[in-house]
Amino acid sequence: MNLISWSLLLLFIFSLQAVQAQEANYEESEVPDYTLPEILKTIDGNTVESIREWKFNRRPEIIELFQKHVYGEVPQQFDSIEFKTASENKDAMGGTATARQIDIIVHRNGSSLTIGLNLLIPNQVEKPAPVTLLINHRGADNMDITRENKEDFWPAEYIIDRGYAAAVFDVEDVADDNAKTFAEDVIQKLYPEQLKKPDGMRGLSAWAWGAMRVMDYLAREPNIDQQRSIVIGHSRGGKAALWTGAQDERWAVTISNESGAGGAALSRRKFGETVQRINNSFPYWFTPNFDNYNDNESDLPVDQHMLIASMAPRAVYVASAEEDQWADPRGSTCLCITDLWFTKRSSIFRFHLRKRCRKSIRPSTPHILAIISGMENTT
Repeated sequence: MNLISWSLLLLFIFSLQAVQAQEANYEESEVPDYTLPEILKTIDGNTVESIREWKFNRRPEIIELFQKHVYGEVPQQFDSIEFKTASENKDAMGGTATARQIDIIVHRNGSSLTIGLNLLIPNQVEKPAPVTLLINHRGADNMDITRENKEDFWPAEYIIDRGYAAAVFDVEDVADDNAKTFAEDVIQKLYPEQLKKPDGMRGLSAWAWGAMRVMDYLAREPNIDQQRSIVIGHSRGGKAALWTGAQDERWAVTISNESGAGGAALSRRKFGETVQRINNSFPYWFTPNFDNYNDNESDLPVDQHMLIASMAPRAVYVASAEEDQWADPRGSTCLCITDLWFTKRSSIFRFHLRKRCRKSIRPSTPHILAIISGMENTT
């Protein structure tokens, strides 16, 4: 065999190995054994025994772990924020809504960033109205305030008919969904120091930061009931929605749809999209430290069940299509089996966690599970 033949053979072997290494696992029998980190045990090994310990010790600890190892920081320091109404139509959608475009302008260290918010407020309901915010990663065509262009991704008519206000912003106002240009907006303009940090802000944290600035406006708007606010995202937007809800306690409900790896699916299952695959495909979504867990999920000090739990006692709604194996709907089911409830006999939320989901568990179509808890005291 000549040198060229040997070279071609070696190239074929290496290419085959690379393809095999990247093949996704869709077999439950190939899911490795794993142990999930305990929700109610601190880094020091202490058991959380009161709501106060949860609220002031363990919950902030969990958020900090996700910041450091998964999503990166979400800096909150800025010099000022202002809200300017760019346009308003009080007779929008055939008179059923008031359409408003707001410029949210954030200033820091002599630089500024503008986020465009589109808001539809129902006219024929008692105010203040509950509100939904969509984190839109699909472009301006999916958030037309005039409603001349209607897309299912933002079903504003349905939302208004149900008596909710409908809000939406484009993630590209804060960070492009692009590996080359993601840092050109909020990161370089307001927080350039984040690029040098191993746990610095990247795409998903930037989107979460944008949603928080929208909440800054909604919390001041008299026609909006911030106590009945919902943040929503699909796919990569679903990851950002979960991170937003975990960070910002002003959101009453967090909804993720098809959020998959880095969202509502357990990383340790290595099913469908894995940590390594998502980091290789979208290196600008997560903080650089997350690369340390490529094919090394067992060393992660967190898993996604802890992200869901961090929103207690607020509501979380997770949807995953049964046939979207890439997003691991069963892994999302396993996560959501981390049931949360409050009992009269105890002053602490009780978490039930099945460390390995039985293979008999099958999500519905679509799988929808809400974790909703009420509090009778906060001592």
